[in-house]
Parts: sequence; C-alpha cells; structure tokens
Amino acid sequence: MKRILLFVATNIAVLFVLSISASILIRVLGIQEMPGGLNLQALVIFAAVIGFGGSFISLAMSKWMAKRATGATVIEQPRNSTEQWLIETVRRLAKQAGIGMPEVAVYEAPDVNAFATGMSRDSALVAVSTGLLNAMDKDEAEAVLGHEITHVSNGDMVTLALIQGVLNTFVIVLSRVVGYFVDRVLLKNDRDSMGIGFFVSSMVAQILLGILASMIVMWFSRQREFRADAGGAKLAGRDKMIAALNRLKAMHEPAQLPDQMAAFGISGAPGGGLKRLFMSHPPLDERIAALKQTR
Repeated sequence: MKRILLFVATNIAVLFVLSISASILIRVLGIQEMPGGLNLQALVIFAAVIGFGGSFISLAMSKWMAKRATGATVIEQPRNSTEQWLIETVRRLAKQAGIGMPEVAVYEAPDVNAFATGMSRDSALVAVSTGLLNAMDKDEAEAVLGHEITHVSNGDMVTLALIQGVLNTFVIVLSRVVGYFVDRVLLKNDRDSMGIGFFVSSMVAQILLGILASMIVMWFSRQREFRADAGGAKLAGRDKMIAALNRLKAMHEPAQLPDQMAAFGISGAPGGGLKRLFMSHPPLDERIAALKQTR
C-alpha cells in the first residue's frame, strides 16, 4: 500500500503549495478574469500546468520520499545470503519482465510488506520489509517480488501520475468556478478583482473535490493490484502467488508502513462500505479468488 498513498499524499501537499502560489499569481496577473466573467480557457490551461506539474513532481520525488518515509537501505553490496538471494531474484524477475534492474532495498518493520516505486520502468526501487524476509519462505517472497516487478513493468506509477494529473486539473478548475460563483453570485462582489470569498471558498472546494478525486485514484489502484497479482503469478508461478497472499491473510499484525506509504505495498486491509472507497488494495480474499479463476 505504500506506493499509492505516499504518491497521493505527496501530490496533495505539492498541489496545495502550487495552488496557493497559483492563487497569488491569479490575483496579480488577473488570469482568471475577463470582462463579463471567468476566462475558462486560460483557467483550464493554467490548471493543467499546475495539476500535471504537481502530479509529476510527486512522481519524480517518489523514490526519495519512499526511502525517507521507511528508512529503507539500498543494498549496494550484499552483506549476507538473504540479501544475495534478494538481489539475484529481483535481477532475474526484472529480466523476465523486460525492465532495467531496479534498486533493491530493505527496511526495518515487523509487518510483512514490500513496495515498488520510481519514475520509469528502468529506474525503479523495490523494497521489502525485514518482517517479510523473516515470515515468508523463498517461494512466497519470490511471488511478492514478482508482484512488485509487475507494477514497474506495467508502468503503474506513470499511469497513476497521468490519472492524478487529469483529476488535479478538474479539481483546480471546478474549485475556482465554485469560488467565482460564491464571490460574484452569492456574495455579490462587483469589483474588478476577486474578493476574499473567492479564495476561501475555492480552497474549501479544492479540499472536498480532492477527497473525491482520491476515491477515483484508489479505484484505479485496486484494478492495478489485480493485474500485478496476475503478473506476479506469471513471473513466479500462480501457486506461489496464491501462497504469498494466503500468508499475508494469515498475518494478524497490522501493517506498520507509514500511512502516506500504505498504498505502495503488497498487503491490503479488510474493509467495506465507505471505507472501501479509500482502499488502495482489494481485500485479499478477492485477490486470491481472482487468481484461482485464472489458468
């Protein structure tokens, strides 16, 4: 779960900073206004620059943020047989998947988890927890690594960045339209420049619309997890992938990944109702059932 939530959290933070800067520029340059109303064409262009900029800045920062958030240590030179096996397995799976050799890292955590992130297929990071290395046998761990390698080979981070960029653009545009409506229609501001009502209401609208956008991102994330499971089964074997997911299901300890990293990892959390809308991973039972239906 680490990969998605870290990206989304970073994106929200970057987008918020960019939006504040944008609001100041809008006031200085008058980019949103024109005689008789809102300059929607200029607003859409401006929002796209800010929206996609925030998304791809988050993507560019993803490896650095992942290492900082988890304290992951990249294996430069294997210090033991486990690290040697880890490097060799990732290299073999990456070659099978047709991608460049990722950086391989280990981070201290009792939970059974792993994640992959990075800006491109040939410049990725795959990290596993010490809990995973201690709790899983090599077949199960290989399947988890295959799952993470598939995320990289499928370009899931770039796809997510594009989706987030589109949603960012809509959020910025719609929030400014709401701000304009509140300022000019509800508060009846007839001055040449936007009033305080515009800035306050547009920021509130951006937060609320951002939550809705996050639900959409999480839905896409859940679909990509099924594909990553299928890819892990193809690389390592279906039985190994099912065994790995069953092992995760059997673990009773809650995941110790930082909240902002939760969607980057292999494990999923149970949930239903409204909680499901914010889940980055489908329930493990659904993932296991989907694999069992494949041949």
